[in-house]
Amino acid sequence: MQPYVHPADLAPAKLLAECVVRRQRRSGPGGQHRNKVETAVVLVHQPTGIRSEATEQRSQAANQQVAIHRLRIKLAIQVRSNMETGCGRSVSPLWRSRLRTQKISIARTHEDFPSLLAEALDCLSTLDFDVKECAQQLGTSSSQLVRFFKLEPEALIYVNERRAKRELKPLR
Repeated sequence: MQPYVHPADLAPAKLLAECVVRRQRRSGPGGQHRNKVETAVVLVHQPTGIRSEATEQRSQAANQQVAIHRLRIKLAIQVRSNMETGCGRSVSPLWRSRLRTQKISIARTHEDFPSLLAEALDCLSTLDFDVKECAQQLGTSSSQLVRFFKLEPEALIYVNERRAKRELKPLR
């Protein structure tokens, strides 16, 4: 049996293999060349039905890269692992490689961001959205973990909605 791999951890080519890819004409940059080629890219992840798109670039390849990154972030936020995750086992080498004296060092646009976000959200979910306990398990501080979630506003909304259901204070 193969170990569980979160969909946000999949390589772009493997993730694309699980998606329906549509190319469309859309309005956007391009001046007189607008609407002459199908540069918009829409991805639908078949196993989950999660959809992402990118239309802002003039290049179809660039839009596809943006759409894949957006899809990986949406998967990280919306898909929870039913396996033991970051907190049920040792923290991933990727997570450890991004810690600098308990600070999480990564930009939202970095290709590793969705994988790290999925790991942190899986950990938080496993610990019933206890930020302090999750931060401790991940080897960082609560404030650093909250800062990390703030890099992706949708992730912070997701966490605060779950915390509200448990009558916990929202993260700010």
